[in-house]
Amino acid sequence: MSENKKVVIGMSGGVDSSTSAYLLKKQGFQVYGVTLTFDPQSKNEDFEDAKKICENLGIEHRVVNMSAEFNKYVVDNFIEEYSQGATPSPCVVCDEKVKFHLLFKVANEIGARYVATGHYARVEKIQEFNNLSLLKMCADRRKDQSYMLYRLKPSQLERILFPLRDLEKSQVREIAKEIGLTVHDKKDSQGICFAKEGYIPFLQERLGDRIKKGNFILKDGTVLGQHQGYQLYTLGQRRGLGITLPRAYFITNINPAKNEITLGEYDDLLRDRVELLDFSLNISQEEVSALILTGRPRFSSQGFPGKLEFSGGKTFFTYLLPNHQNAPGQHLVLYYKDFVLGGGKISF
Repeated sequence: MSENKKVVIGMSGGVDSSTSAYLLKKQGFQVYGVTLTFDPQSKNEDFEDAKKICENLGIEHRVVNMSAEFNKYVVDNFIEEYSQGATPSPCVVCDEKVKFHLLFKVANEIGARYVATGHYARVEKIQEFNNLSLLKMCADRRKDQSYMLYRLKPSQLERILFPLRDLEKSQVREIAKEIGLTVHDKKDSQGICFAKEGYIPFLQERLGDRIKKGNFILKDGTVLGQHQGYQLYTLGQRRGLGITLPRAYFITNINPAKNEITLGEYDDLLRDRVELLDFSLNISQEEVSALILTGRPRFSSQGFPGKLEFSGGKTFFTYLLPNHQNAPGQHLVLYYKDFVLGGGKISF
């Protein structure tokens, strides 16, 4: 088999990656399954499922320890972001700096042309930008994961295969059932993989006595009560504040220096302009400046129209109409039609 038919696929032990591996083999690829683990001592259900699926499909399987990279880029960053009063997006960071980085590393080691995952996304060339390979939203919009993968570069995308690009989740499960994969009805993973009990217990364990009580205040300085530590709250939060209030209030600002959390009205969350840090762009500034884009300030957002602006070495996104969905630390992903052009981390 020619070298360009070799593909390394990330095998998580779930139905998506397992079905993807089957589809690639069916298409004539020489498939190599790779399971990335951040805890090499743990032989959990997902690990065993990935191993069995690869055995059943007759493909080589290896485990790669990613604990050093995972702790450095994902876990440490997660803790640091909350310590700064921001709301991190660990999956975005993990996909860029850990998962795809290591999958490409394995692919290069064995001479594989392609890398694949069970993500729901597409890669297509767009004529308007010289047939550049860009990430595109998938057929099943409810499952689309292009937001999480926005930092992948065109040079990487030319080597990435997404076998589920045109399928809906129900179709994927049906294929898995038809070919006898035991994971066909396995539940999708939920929450943060390294904080199974939730982010608050995780932060409490890691930060310990660095978490201190402080004041909930109004913007005029009026004290409303005490919070349990600013690291345990997020901008825009309304529930779970732990104090009795006369009406609904929202967290509108988190001040780590003073250990204060400001509460206010829903409309106090409105933003018509945000700065984008660690900005990534796949076309030129000149090209993008002329476009009306759709900015998605969180994974669950449908997005809002606006324009990119470059000023004084900084990058800004200005919405045509203000919205309530922005939070420092989250990522604003920029779409033109269904194509991902870039994005960055939100800052006020």
